[in-house]
Amino acid sequence: MRSLFPVTDLTTTAAAPDPSGLLTDREWSLDELADAYAYPATGGPWLRANMVSTLDGAAQHDGRSQGISCAADMRIFGTLRGLADVVIAGAETVRLEGYRPARAREAFAGRRAAAGQGPAPAVAVVSGSLDLDFSLPLFTEPLVPTLVVTGAGAPADRIAAARKAGAEVVIAGEGARVDPARVVRELADRGLRRQLTEGGPRLLGQFVAAGVLDELCLTLSPMLTAGDAQRIAGGPGVTVPERFALASLLEEDGFLFGRYRRADAR
Repeated sequence: MRSLFPVTDLTTTAAAPDPSGLLTDREWSLDELADAYAYPATGGPWLRANMVSTLDGAAQHDGRSQGISCAADMRIFGTLRGLADVVIAGAETVRLEGYRPARAREAFAGRRAAAGQGPAPAVAVVSGSLDLDFSLPLFTEPLVPTLVVTGAGAPADRIAAARKAGAEVVIAGEGARVDPARVVRELADRGLRRQLTEGGPRLLGQFVAAGVLDELCLTLSPMLTAGDAQRIAGGPGVTVPERFALASLLEEDGFLFGRYRRADAR
């Protein structure tokens, strides 16, 4: 894995210092990736997104992201989960991607313990209707209780079903709708400050429109799919495009792994 963008904390490591700004072509260790993608030391929540896109803008192939991903992308995916307090996903993504509970990984155990984190991140499923299968392992067998984020007007019987399955219900909106900005606040109020959203596109679009996304980790896949697959973010557009700054750029086998931070990120 090669660093292309000359950012000091990425291009110089204890194991292989490189004043030229280009690391040798080798696989980064999980510790190096964890250092590179560490959350900033802010007092408030930090919402990071992790998405993959083809060269022609498709976020999925045949309805899933796996077909446009690669082994290095999955290593970064695992690293980002290993650093997060909570993984936030929309109900449709949970269904399509077959979400399971986040697992504890030995490689991140010491780092998480030092940061005061539990053994694995919680998973928070965002759904206004609560049209979810609460018999799935995500709800019945999590290492950390799964959270269901919904609006105050969600069907009472579905709220009861979620709680019966062992999920923690988080109210983050009035009526049947979920307020994306309130999602961030409610989770942070529960001590889940290091937030990671994996989409899908509709949920990410809501976070973007609400102006609460701090960072985007984007894998650019060297593939073309054509078709009518979703982009990484959908829904209503913003009045003025928000500028993000490139923080780091890695490359492996033609895949680019970019990390972008909001220009005025707190």
